[in-house]
Amino acid sequence: MPSKKLKEFLDKNNIKYVSIKHSLAFTAQEIAASAHIKGKNLAKTVLVKVDGKMIMVVLPASYKVNFDQLREAFGNENVRLANEQEFMDKFPECEVGAMPPFGNLYGLDVYVDESLAEDEEIAFNAGTHTELIQMAYADFERLVQPKKMKFSFLSKV
Repeated sequence: MPSKKLKEFLDKNNIKYVSIKHSLAFTAQEIAASAHIKGKNLAKTVLVKVDGKMIMVVLPASYKVNFDQLREAFGNENVRLANEQEFMDKFPECEVGAMPPFGNLYGLDVYVDESLAEDEEIAFNAGTHTELIQMAYADFERLVQPKKMKFSFLSKV
């Protein structure tokens, strides 16, 4: 079942979405394969620290974060990947690493890569390693109001 907070938020806003069950998977590429979704259409959530502040970046599963582009975009050299100990308590109803890209529900700023914004629909972790939510990207953008920027590149793997 999707995280209660996420499901209530989507339902309260009358969002049409589909819940997709899949076999246990941990990496974004494994999840995409398990759920039979193209890596470009699966949004992965990555937590980053910018000068000590936690932010959420969202990008296609088949892409990787370009930290040089993030540093340039923020005008800050102190940009790094957050470690699990730094964020595991921020998403109490979610399994570690399966948080949905709704940072607004958790007090985090959200940045989405421009390449993801090109998709009509996106799917993302629903708070567990066995379920996704699929919905219109336009609805995601309307609810989350992420800042769009370019900060990723297509992964070879």
